[in-house]
Amino acid sequence: MPLRYAEKAPEAYHAPLTIRHLMNTALITSADREIVYRDKHTYSYRIFAERIGRLASSLSQLGCEQGMTVAVLDWDSHRYLEAYFAIPMMGAVLQTVNIRMPTPQVAYTLQHARAEILLVHFDFFPIVEEILPSLTDVKAVVAIMDGEVGPLPPFAIGEYEVLSAAASPDFPFEDFDENAIATTFYTTGTTGAPKGVCFSHRQIVLHTLATTGPFGGGDQVDSIGVGDIYMPLTPMFHVHAWGLPYIATMLGLKQVYPGRYDPDLLCALRREHHVTYSHCVPTVLQMVLQAAEANGTDLEGWKITIGGSALSRTLCADARRHGIKIHAGYGMSETAPTVCITHLRGDEGGDEGQIVDTLIASGVPIPLVQARIVDESMNALPQDGATRGELVLRAPWLTPCYTGDTSASDALWRGGWLHTQDIATIDKQGYIRIRDRLKDVIKTGGEWIDSIHLEDLLALAEGVAQVAVIAVADAKWGERPLAVIVPKPQAQPDIETLNAPVAAAIAAGLITRYARLDRFELVNELPRTSVGKIDKKALRARYA
Repeated sequence: MPLRYAEKAPEAYHAPLTIRHLMNTALITSADREIVYRDKHTYSYRIFAERIGRLASSLSQLGCEQGMTVAVLDWDSHRYLEAYFAIPMMGAVLQTVNIRMPTPQVAYTLQHARAEILLVHFDFFPIVEEILPSLTDVKAVVAIMDGEVGPLPPFAIGEYEVLSAAASPDFPFEDFDENAIATTFYTTGTTGAPKGVCFSHRQIVLHTLATTGPFGGGDQVDSIGVGDIYMPLTPMFHVHAWGLPYIATMLGLKQVYPGRYDPDLLCALRREHHVTYSHCVPTVLQMVLQAAEANGTDLEGWKITIGGSALSRTLCADARRHGIKIHAGYGMSETAPTVCITHLRGDEGGDEGQIVDTLIASGVPIPLVQARIVDESMNALPQDGATRGELVLRAPWLTPCYTGDTSASDALWRGGWLHTQDIATIDKQGYIRIRDRLKDVIKTGGEWIDSIHLEDLLALAEGVAQVAVIAVADAKWGERPLAVIVPKPQAQPDIETLNAPVAAAIAAGLITRYARLDRFELVNELPRTSVGKIDKKALRARYA
């Protein structure tokens, strides 16, 4: 039999899944709730909606139309939130530019995306001045002075606030195809040129709804929900700040945007506005913990989701000692990003070790996500918590391609599943644990060592502040692990000290005996990518 469809009344409204509709409820229930930018601006959702209309009107006057790419170079701000909505709601494409990339890569991403209008914070005027001659598609640059007094750069057509104030708040936003591209941004380019990913309105709306589901699904999930006060600690240029600004706006939460991250300011905003929910990479959490200890900020009850890099047992335990309700999540640039969120199973009892072990896992798939582990031939592997394979995914919001790169897109979607290049296990309850990146697994003496597991053990050693483990070539064993250590102040770890927790794990049968270190390096700091992850590519090059 053929498929059946409902008969529609002639005037029945077809509601497309577009970003505009994420605001519907908030403008009724939270019209007077605040959106805050540092100590500079505070306004209501009602004014927020007007400013979205003004931004769209001013962009339209500059020639913006459906399908055009508008790029933003800014710190986390109310302006960025306005761009998250106004630009896609016009039918244009929002490009969130990674302002921490090297200047040539910034130029490449703008060229590749064919950006035609740029919104640029004054901190990034030197970058734009340098690369603008090569950006042949750019028609207009809007300067963001952020309260600074002074002349506009010669390349700017006007200033953000001035243009917005002069524009109409009543932009005629219309419905259009939900499959239209809403956003684009570029991966950090750890191998080759940055790769462009894009997401449609439909994908972003579904990601927003599905991610909100487990967050509000019960008291086992210490995460965002109605009544929270939200402050992002993940850059808004990076994967939609993990999609949380869309969730916070849909729920009508009070939102606090910190601009450029300053640890003392983050603590001050936490105190002043009673922030209850944030998300960040481990590096930022460490920065906040250190600042809070120095300035006496109370972190009790602050709910924080950690992603981007593995959450170590040491950092998780430290955060919990400060009263933070912490848990991990998992995703990638290509997955919009959230696919997994960790919550307590309920069988940990009061055992702190078991609680921490659960909270640092990658989590369980959120609604609408399919996850499996496979071998190199794409054969599904047992979900027994022990068997390891590459994690592959399906969900309605995964990027369909790397724009303009057919071969990379084909590799990403080989066999009809998105390949994460992460080695994982999945247990019978659906809990996913990322064991390592395919390229970071250490193959030595016929055994495989997970660098993440070894890092977790070394973090327990006396005198270790931070650690990264990489593989280095070895004539006898093929590869051996090298630990790159940032010591605690006045500490000088030696090989016996470092191997103490490793030896205990070997004795307990938790890790192969080949994991025992025979080499390490002490450094002042570990190299980081533009989004705060440890740059193991740089470490491998340094110690090759």
